[in-house]
Amino acid sequence: MLDIKAVRQDPQGTSEALATRGFSFDVEHFTALDARRRQADIDSQGLLAQRKSASKKIGILVGEGKSVDDAKAEVSETLEKISTQIDALTEQAKQAQNELEELLLSTPNIPAQDVPTGASESDNIEVLRWGEPKTFEFPVRDHVELGEKLQQLDGETAGKITGARFTVMYGDLARLHRALVQFMLNLHTQEHGYLEVYVPYIVNRESLIGTGQLPKFEEDLFKLSGDQGLYLSPTAEVPVTNIARDRIFEDSELGDSGIGFACHTPCFRSEAGSYGRDTRGMIRQHQFEKVELVRLARARQSDEALEQLTGHAEAVLQLLDLPYRKVVLCTGDLGFSATKTYDLEVWLPAQETYREISSCSSCGDYQARRMQARWRNPATGKPELMHTINGSGLAVGRTLVAIMENYQNVDGSITVPSVLKPYMGGVYEIGA
Repeated sequence: MLDIKAVRQDPQGTSEALATRGFSFDVEHFTALDARRRQADIDSQGLLAQRKSASKKIGILVGEGKSVDDAKAEVSETLEKISTQIDALTEQAKQAQNELEELLLSTPNIPAQDVPTGASESDNIEVLRWGEPKTFEFPVRDHVELGEKLQQLDGETAGKITGARFTVMYGDLARLHRALVQFMLNLHTQEHGYLEVYVPYIVNRESLIGTGQLPKFEEDLFKLSGDQGLYLSPTAEVPVTNIARDRIFEDSELGDSGIGFACHTPCFRSEAGSYGRDTRGMIRQHQFEKVELVRLARARQSDEALEQLTGHAEAVLQLLDLPYRKVVLCTGDLGFSATKTYDLEVWLPAQETYREISSCSSCGDYQARRMQARWRNPATGKPELMHTINGSGLAVGRTLVAIMENYQNVDGSITVPSVLKPYMGGVYEIGA
């Protein structure tokens, strides 16, 4: 959530910054709501002063010789009238404050100053390209054709069990999927210093508000039936970041570069608005798995933490020897809570293009303000909002797709990347 003090100081500047990402911020509506709330507070303070003065009159009347009961009776009508007015103003202020909060909860983050201005993904800027796409001397198969030829990837059975956009995997392909999870977790915890965490796969409404999925993107979520307000988690970013909700970390807990969490979870998304896109195979599914990275850092460490986290996600691709490119998203392509994002896009030979496999984002203090995630600054002794950074390290299904297509052989078999061989129990080539 944006800092309301900063919005008050420069509402027009806020509107102009948000316009670069295609969001229309109604300055007049915000200003009117804020003025209404302030006026109600001012009027309440005036009435409180009147009530205090009226209460003092009781003592004056008693001093003039009236009984306490008579004195109270004389002022009671005035006090009741003032109390009724105060109650009404308090309700007005509360309603205006609620409307302000709803407005700000539905307002995205402001792009960082170094984010390129643009309207869509076509305006994103490539900042790095790693590895050379392999040249094949045979017709390239996509991952669906490869998986079906191996009889280890089965969308038809998944459709029978559940519906469209689900997949069943068998045998060595399922094992390779599992190997990727283990490899990523070991890399991030043993080499990159993240603390592995296990979290619930079901989250409540407060958690989704904290990271910004609600209230704006409810149609993208799978909500559980009943009145408990529970949802299937769309990404581990939600439960892992909410570890810090309503918490104040001591400076000693953050170390030199903040706290880093690594977590493997399934993710569940309705993919609202994406019907007809990537319906074939495992690129866009309702259920998929990720190894998520989350960093909680002091404000001064935020930029460096984003670069480090992105580098850790890149390390997975480099160790798997998968060609990829790194792009910085323009203002119009940023996610709701992000102030800056790098996308990593892996090369898929069958599509002859790069496809997103990880988004690494800094959210500044936007999520922390919604969650009240803070740390205590020892220099002042006061709590300050943390900065949150998150990214996939990596999306497991898409990584599997990239391996299948980049490591395919002429006979349809798939060579296991060297770094994954220790996890495969002696299977070095699937389908050989």
